Amino acid sequence: MNKRQALLAAALASVCAAGANASANGQMDMQPKGEQEKCFGAAKAGQNDCGTATHGCAGQAAVDNDPAEWRYVAKGGCEKAGGKSNPPPQQREKTRPGK
Repeated sequence: MNKRQALLAAALASVCAAGANASANGQMDMQPKGEQEKCFGAAKAGQNDCGTATHGCAGQAAVDNDPAEWRYVAKGGCEKAGGKSNPPPQQREKTRPGK
């Protein structure tokens, strides 16, 4: 391997490591731009803006309009987009007494 190939390999490894580190730290998630709000239940499959309890990354929504998935929309435009401004209530497991 000559010097040029070694330099290119090192540069490529650095770029890959930086991308993996940013993703692991949540820096790859979309950030709101200007006057935007989270809109729950309005994200199409693969177009959510952040993770949920079932996955940790943007773009991993499995189905359209899942109430737990969200995306950013212009403030005041969530209901027009078919969603809700508040997350769905946490579903609690019903436990029997004595368990």
